[in-house]
Amino acid sequence: MIQTETLELLEWSRLGQHLATFAATKRGAIAARQLEIPTSPVESLNRLAQTKEIYQLESGAASLSFDGIEDISDALERADRQGILAGDELLAIATTLAGVRQIRRVIDDRPDLETLNELVEDLRTYPELEQEIHRCIDDRGRVADRASPKLGGIREQLRQQRDRIYEILNRILQRQANAIQESLITQRGDRFVIPVKAPQKDQIPGIVHDTSTSGATLYVEPNAIVGLGNQIRQLVRQEQIEEEAVRRVLSGQVAEVKPDLDRVLEVATTIDLATARSRYAFWLGANPPRFINLDEQGEVKETNESIVLRQLRHPLLVWQQQHEQGASVVPIDAIVKPQLRVVAITGPNTGGKTVTLKSIGLAMLMAKMGMFVPAREPVELPWLNQVLADIGDEQSLEQSLSTFSGHIRRISRILNALDGDRPANALVLLDEVGAGTDPSEGSALAIALLKHLADHARLTVATTHFGELKALKYQDDRFENASVEFNDVTLSPTYRLLWGIPGRSNALAIAQRLGLDAEIVAQAQSLVGGASEDVNQVISGLENQRRQQEQKHQEAEQLLKEAERLYREVSQRADRLQQREQSLQQQQEQAVQQAIQQAKGEIAQVIRRLQKGTATGQDAQQATDALNQIAAERLPSRQQPPKPKPGFRPKVGDRVRIPRLGQTAEVLSSPDDAGELTVRFGLMKMSVALADLESLSGEKAEPVKPKPEPAPVPSPPPSAPAVRTSRNTIDLRGSRVGDAEVELERAIATAQPGPLWIIHGHGTGKLKRGVQEFLQRHPQVDRFEAAEQADGGTGVTVAHIV
Repeated sequence: MIQTETLELLEWSRLGQHLATFAATKRGAIAARQLEIPTSPVESLNRLAQTKEIYQLESGAASLSFDGIEDISDALERADRQGILAGDELLAIATTLAGVRQIRRVIDDRPDLETLNELVEDLRTYPELEQEIHRCIDDRGRVADRASPKLGGIREQLRQQRDRIYEILNRILQRQANAIQESLITQRGDRFVIPVKAPQKDQIPGIVHDTSTSGATLYVEPNAIVGLGNQIRQLVRQEQIEEEAVRRVLSGQVAEVKPDLDRVLEVATTIDLATARSRYAFWLGANPPRFINLDEQGEVKETNESIVLRQLRHPLLVWQQQHEQGASVVPIDAIVKPQLRVVAITGPNTGGKTVTLKSIGLAMLMAKMGMFVPAREPVELPWLNQVLADIGDEQSLEQSLSTFSGHIRRISRILNALDGDRPANALVLLDEVGAGTDPSEGSALAIALLKHLADHARLTVATTHFGELKALKYQDDRFENASVEFNDVTLSPTYRLLWGIPGRSNALAIAQRLGLDAEIVAQAQSLVGGASEDVNQVISGLENQRRQQEQKHQEAEQLLKEAERLYREVSQRADRLQQREQSLQQQQEQAVQQAIQQAKGEIAQVIRRLQKGTATGQDAQQATDALNQIAAERLPSRQQPPKPKPGFRPKVGDRVRIPRLGQTAEVLSSPDDAGELTVRFGLMKMSVALADLESLSGEKAEPVKPKPEPAPVPSPPPSAPAVRTSRNTIDLRGSRVGDAEVELERAIATAQPGPLWIIHGHGTGKLKRGVQEFLQRHPQVDRFEAAEQADGGTGVTVAHIV
């Protein structure tokens, strides 16, 4: 009972309604509105894996379509009881089989989706049954003529008989035009009739089937077609019998495979619900949770890890903000250390204490349900057997319950649920614990209750106004304080949760700022005593210190971003300088080559003159010597590089100069075989070649002696265009940025030169940005760009490894 009450207090049904809007099928929407909390960690992990894999699938180019899938459960049940299904029911079964087969085909194409593949591997979709249904039932749900030869023959006779009736009636309409009210052939029931004027009814003998409201028109079936009408009625009955026979056969075929069709429907609903969870998570900007107290087999264990819920938002408030023009949602941070058992939240009314309780409770239930949690990565929390809550006022006039009595009854049910001597693996949420009675007794009861829960529950989060509860933290290290922040200037809450700081009383300060008589405020202050004022001042000082630390943290983050920006600018400037140097060298070589070509032309003229006998051989030799001198002096590729001063070899800790950057740097690593080493100047690190360094006294570094080259081998044939394979593809979807960098470093280290396909999906964009920033600063990455649309488009980045 208390479990059901807790779900009602946390408004779990509203969350299910929101989730149902993302379902694609009727049964999926029903399942979303009737969410059942898993009772085992294995089931929670399985549902979470389904959500992750569909999120991963739909973050790429593929997506799941549920077109044609209907709720066929009633039809299957009736067929199993030897009932005859209607045509539209049979058609729904066929389209459902086709829809599920299409979903299975998409999943089969992705062997990395292990949980989903395991879900559909034993699925039987009976394409032969689907084909038979489509052969016998048309798109309107009617039995088709091709269903059986006998049915086709009956319908052909029906068409012929109707044509004869129309032919006879048209002749009557022409011959007896004066007795006809309107030249029209219609039907009354299954009989063909024509409208006849009442005074002239004797001119057209037959059976009167209907009369107009005024009585001026009689609808008569002429005697000439009565026999034909009787034959049509017999044929229609034969048609119905034959249609029923066709549908009976199809219904029998459905009944024979009902267990498999039940499984098909169950899997379709499971996948639809997992897809709804995935799409809801994408809309919510939620992240996958990690259960800190489960081992690899899914068993609950003791843990020394903290509960981490950063930037946690209440999902119902997010929905209200997006769909009902509600106020913006203020996220909270909840980081609970492993030794803590009770967290007491204090602060003013309407400050967000109750919303905090509900946010934490819903986060635990959503994770247990296999849903993503609306918090920043990483989301780390325990798998809990129970979430129990006493939130709100249970005052009841009918049951003669006061506020205090209502709370006590519900708390008693919570304590009964926590049976056993060992601490239960449960979360207990208490709102305004001990309220509704004498403050001194209520405070004493609250302290005793929280101490009992510290011994019997995994975690208890309680809100209170009692100042005595703030001191429990300093008596027992299993207790912690938190408070909702209050703005003294605007006299309004900020809805931010301050961890480790107890809430301070603001009643007298608010009263003074609102204009209450100063003497009354002063007298109240004297009654409270100086100790209370001292405590408030200490708490105020702690709040100021926290704000200063947060500001310094933000400034440090900003400084780090600025340093990273400067590093990128310096790297880009160095690259531009190197490119400019190469460009100038190329221009110089081109100029020298032009000069050489001009000199060659002059030599050719001299030779021609020699051949004509107008010049001597000595003139030609002088021209050749001049050409060689020009080439030796001006062609850079033929110049001998200056020999470096021997003996200088940079070591770790040395200070060196980088002439091309105009910087002095510290050596962080010894030169490698390629003659490169890592240096640091300022906040930035970079890899440079030995040739780019010199000592502070101007000495060039001694080059690394190259290893003897192996014997030349025949050059390989030209390589084929790069082809994407499993070896040059890495899938990082679902990974955190830090983990993705480790996997990416490992993949680059083992990759062959050439393209490397990196799948990161779209998601929130965090993973994509992190991957591309890592590639931009990696020395082995020449360049990177988005993949072709056929390979995933912007959800995949292609890095070219050198």
